[in-house]
Amino acid sequence: MLDVRAGVDETDRELVALLVRRFGYMDAAARIKADRGAVRDEARKAEVLDNVARAAEEVGLDADRIRAVWNELVEQSIAHEFERWDEARA
Repeated sequence: MLDVRAGVDETDRELVALLVRRFGYMDAAARIKADRGAVRDEARKAEVLDNVARAAEEVGLDADRIRAVWNELVEQSIAHEFERWDEARA
């Protein structure tokens, strides 16, 4: 069981590193978007969720579960981008 937990912990560290990269793209988007209203893009959110659900299905994961996880990730990404947008223009 210790090996399993160590593997989970290592995977979590890898995921955090990927989140750093993802949030870096949110920082860039906040700098690029001239209008605060452009930060929340529901069409893009739907596209991201569809893409990840399809990718999950391709590898045998439950698409609904992965979609739910990604929905939260996208919402937190949007919140981060709003913060960065506001900071850049304060």
